[in-house]
Amino acid sequence: MKEENFIKVLASGANVPLKVRPGHFATNHSHINYYIDTTTLKTRTSDSQEIARALAGMYLYDTVVDTIVCMEGTEVIGAYLAEELTKSGFLTANAHKTIYVVTPEFNNNSQLIFRQNLVPEIAGKHILILMAMVTTGLSVNKALECVQYYQGIISGVSSIFSNIAECNGIPIRSVFGQTEIPDYAQYDYRQCPYCAAGVKLTAMVNAFGYEEL
Repeated sequence: MKEENFIKVLASGANVPLKVRPGHFATNHSHINYYIDTTTLKTRTSDSQEIARALAGMYLYDTVVDTIVCMEGTEVIGAYLAEELTKSGFLTANAHKTIYVVTPEFNNNSQLIFRQNLVPEIAGKHILILMAMVTTGLSVNKALECVQYYQGIISGVSSIFSNIAECNGIPIRSVFGQTEIPDYAQYDYRQCPYCAAGVKLTAMVNAFGYEEL
């Protein structure tokens, strides 16, 4: 997609823009009316550090975080977030008083798993789940189920962008949301008004990028 097709959106809590493009897009779960490009926010170190700073400021100092579980390519932000939480004096139950940053993997059944070497960094630990984007909550729920299966304790869920305020009773703290993109909408593909009007898909998208059709 050409750069001029994107709109840059700013949030009050961060000094970096989110790039969005209106259109008709399909995800694994739904159809949406905006493609949200988080690429530079996840890969440019200065942008990642700013997102991490904004997310850290959303948590109370009595929040305990032992491990950050990074989803959807958010490892760079996760490392900076661990640094921000540590230097700000957030609590950790780890003996070395620092925070683990880990990523699960998918098995052959598309289930999220942690290998045995990473399980000690999850079991009995206070876990902060870090997402790139939350639209329907299905990906968050999968991450929550994975962490809870390995007996992790959920401390919170953070995301660059979220279309929903909570998932299974757990608040989702995001830098960007409906305040910045008030007309953002997602639809069941069987009830998509764009499809009903005969509007062709612009691209297939997910948290990692897009594939034009």
